[in-house]
Amino acid sequence: MFEVLRREWVYFWYYFTVQFQQVFPYWALGILIGSVISVFGKEKIHALLGALQGKRLGVLGVVPASLIGIASPLCMYGTIPIAASFSEKGVKDDWLAAFMMSSILLNPQLLIYSASLGTTVLLIRLVTCFLCGIAAGLLVRLFYRNKSFFNFSGFGESATRDTDPNPVLRLLKNIWRNIRATGIYFLIGIVLSALFQRYVPASVVEKLFGNNRGFGVLMAATIGVPLYACGGGTIPLIAGWLSSGMSLGSAAAFMITGPATKITNLGAMKIVLGMRRFILYIVFSIVFAWVCGMVVDIIW
Repeated sequence: MFEVLRREWVYFWYYFTVQFQQVFPYWALGILIGSVISVFGKEKIHALLGALQGKRLGVLGVVPASLIGIASPLCMYGTIPIAASFSEKGVKDDWLAAFMMSSILLNPQLLIYSASLGTTVLLIRLVTCFLCGIAAGLLVRLFYRNKSFFNFSGFGESATRDTDPNPVLRLLKNIWRNIRATGIYFLIGIVLSALFQRYVPASVVEKLFGNNRGFGVLMAATIGVPLYACGGGTIPLIAGWLSSGMSLGSAAAFMITGPATKITNLGAMKIVLGMRRFILYIVFSIVFAWVCGMVVDIIW
């Protein structure tokens, strides 16, 4: 029994260290860059959305709004007060929908994490999240042109926690908050990936998420709902699945429904949408993820 346990520990430690060495540099770099943007660039990035208000962009405004959402370093509970303040200033709901949707799916920190999956996966994630924000904005403009989509009553722009007068200390405190917020999920993701690689045959992954692409993409979009807890924590899992035969389309679907239906994001969206529009939001996220996954598999 001792020899069996020792052998399994050796295998587990091998897979763990391989995954750790591959992903850790991107995790650390993502925290550093994300903190720098949060401390020194957050206000400037969000000011760009306010600056769009005076421009006659019409429907095209959803394009820069989606890009600004990706550049925003805030979580959804931090994004809602920002969006509420923009709504009070007259920014249109379709622009806010594009901004909030892309902000849910991606941020600079998660973008750096995703680079560990390779250039192709990084590009797929960036493009699909950008298009998802645009699609959300267009749908809100089409079906809620003359009525309000969001309910921001009771929300105001929250005060920043980065208030230390010393810029170096502000940055260090932000880095520490990011480490505390994501570190445990990062380690859990590597542990799960190591266990997965050791005990789940690659043929199973290929059968579920590789060969049968239509079903595999739909399944990946569906399991993104309960499995996604933290962006950094899922990167090792996605890396393991891709190496075991998961298609790029299935990975793309998972990377959309995961953050879109993350429990904290769902809680935030339920507050500002109400039940009917909240259900529409979930349906939209899953359908868009499935369509994107199918298109990605056709292209690649």
